[in-house]
Amino acid sequence: MLDRGQRTITEPQRSDARLIWAYHLMGHKPRPCSVAIGLGSHDLGVATATAGFYRAGLFPVVVFSGGNSPTTAARFPRGEAVHYREHALGLGVPDGAILLETEAGNTGQNITLSRRVLRAAGVEVTSVLLVSKPYMERRSYATCRRLWPEVEVVCASEPLGYDDYVAGLGDERLVVDMVVGDLQRVIEYPDLGFAVRQEVPAEVCEAYGRLRRDGFDSRLVRV
Repeated sequence: MLDRGQRTITEPQRSDARLIWAYHLMGHKPRPCSVAIGLGSHDLGVATATAGFYRAGLFPVVVFSGGNSPTTAARFPRGEAVHYREHALGLGVPDGAILLETEAGNTGQNITLSRRVLRAAGVEVTSVLLVSKPYMERRSYATCRRLWPEVEVVCASEPLGYDDYVAGLGDERLVVDMVVGDLQRVIEYPDLGFAVRQEVPAEVCEAYGRLRRDGFDSRLVRV
């Protein structure tokens, strides 16, 4: 069991976290889509990646989606979408290519409310590039397939591995907590109607069970 005051991760725990991290990546090749949705979170890298995909010509318009949550209010006091927009503008995305959705508090609302914004703007959508944190790709895919089944979904994120992400965030225990929390949602949300079901390999389930037993649980939700 992990001592919550302990910052060091053991090598077996790190190996399990890397395995789950790899599972969360969908492995989609970014390609041109009708629109992009930048999913709000604590991670400004989502806006950085979205700006890069825009400059590569992969979409003409992006919705940055997200209000605030307990984990982002201090970092983004004006709301996730607003800060994402400001960052993207600084990276060369023109204001006319950005739509804002500033109310969403979870991934389902990101999708549902972004659809509403796009509809109000008269944007026709047949495919969507979902840009998220790397370890959120699979959950965002499952959520979008459940709530917007008629569109083609392509998932993308910053091209960062587990070790690079840990180095950037500076808190490995938190990263492990987050990858465990996202996997809980991938496993349990289909039963609640929040997402489509996806196969989870046995070795990933085993790694998940070990990390939960070791106390990596700060990002779990009660379902």
